Amino acid sequence: MKNQCNIAYLLIKKYHLKACMNAINIEQPFTLNNGHLIKNRLFKSAMSEQLGDKLHNPTTGLVTLYQRWAEGGIGLSITGNVMVDRTALGEPKNVVLDEQSDLALFRQWASAGKQNDSQIWMQLNHPGKQIPKFLCSEPVAPSAISLGRGLEKSFNTPRELTENEIYQIINKFATSAKLAKQAGFTGVQIHGAHGYLVSQFLSTRHNQRDDQWGGSLANRLRFVVEVYRAIRNEVGADFPVGIKLNSADFMKGGFTEEESMQVVQTLSEHGIDLIEISGGTYESPSMMGSKSTAEPVKESTVKREAYFLDYMVKVRKLVSTPLVVTGGFRSAPAMNEALSSGATDFVGIARTMAVDPDFPNKLIENPDYGMPLTVPTTGKPLLDKIGMVGLVWYEHQMWRIAAGKETDPKLSALGVVFKSVLGAGIYAFKKRRA
Repeated sequence: MKNQCNIAYLLIKKYHLKACMNAINIEQPFTLNNGHLIKNRLFKSAMSEQLGDKLHNPTTGLVTLYQRWAEGGIGLSITGNVMVDRTALGEPKNVVLDEQSDLALFRQWASAGKQNDSQIWMQLNHPGKQIPKFLCSEPVAPSAISLGRGLEKSFNTPRELTENEIYQIINKFATSAKLAKQAGFTGVQIHGAHGYLVSQFLSTRHNQRDDQWGGSLANRLRFVVEVYRAIRNEVGADFPVGIKLNSADFMKGGFTEEESMQVVQTLSEHGIDLIEISGGTYESPSMMGSKSTAEPVKESTVKREAYFLDYMVKVRKLVSTPLVVTGGFRSAPAMNEALSSGATDFVGIARTMAVDPDFPNKLIENPDYGMPLTVPTTGKPLLDKIGMVGLVWYEHQMWRIAAGKETDPKLSALGVVFKSVLGAGIYAFKKRRA
């Protein structure tokens, strides 16, 4: 009996040691397949900073902001979306990177983001038809189909792209990537989520072409594959290239989970370095925490803080490409649990970084640390919606950091709306996002 107990004890001890050895936490470094080392598993997902100047170059505020985030302990920062075409802006103060850009300003931005052994990748984007009316009278898209759910009032119906224009846009992505590398950014990320142009090509709801760019999934994913190939041609095999993809659009007739997995597999086969998963579009904004107003986030999802982890578990069985899951994470225990599950290699965080740029350091120093976020509100739901409080409140926090100030978790939502009106006038109440 004593021997049996000893054997049982040894087996339990062996299992416990093995479990500890397999445990992964946020402070552990990660080496990409191309040899690039990222110092920890914390990944700042893209947020729109709206800190471009009148010529759509970076401002000194962006330099200050990303240096502060680097000092705060982040392993890898993804910039807010940088547009590849200055005639196609998603928002008024977008940064654009093309042959007309001032590379000296971009070099300062990249240098700031690389402080404290951090990495900074530039997110490259084309909005397609997600351009507000006051910025563009005739946007372009895979097909001449307007946005739905009332958004057509603020966003013009697009013109269908010609094949020659498609190739021109692909070349613009490649040019921007080449310039990002020259400026010192340590990688680039293709924005293929949230209803922008790459996402529009992937969705049967928005892409109803009858040529080689539409119809079957093989045709619909041709655009993103060609964008990736063109970028890889310009930057070489050793420069990191990632993508942000939707797990699904969560809309009838849209991009499905099964299609998303096929796109992930295809890009993985082509050698993409890192895949970040989010979900939804601005017509159905699950990236804000809910697939739809009729389908709230499940309680089990809220508890583990990961909106798209179920999807990641399925994807991990299909590809070995490094993965990032973004959406909902607020505490170190939930992040470490997600990493140890093997479903993801990095944890994407965003709004917590806008409120506290030292969030990564605090997570690493204290394995029990967490920072719940309250939803900013003016107390008037209609004003919250019109004033886009859920967006501009976090922008104002980033602007404080960019100005060298401390953030203010108690910042008045009503005050934010008032300042937005003073700063932007009538445009403050015009839709900037689809």
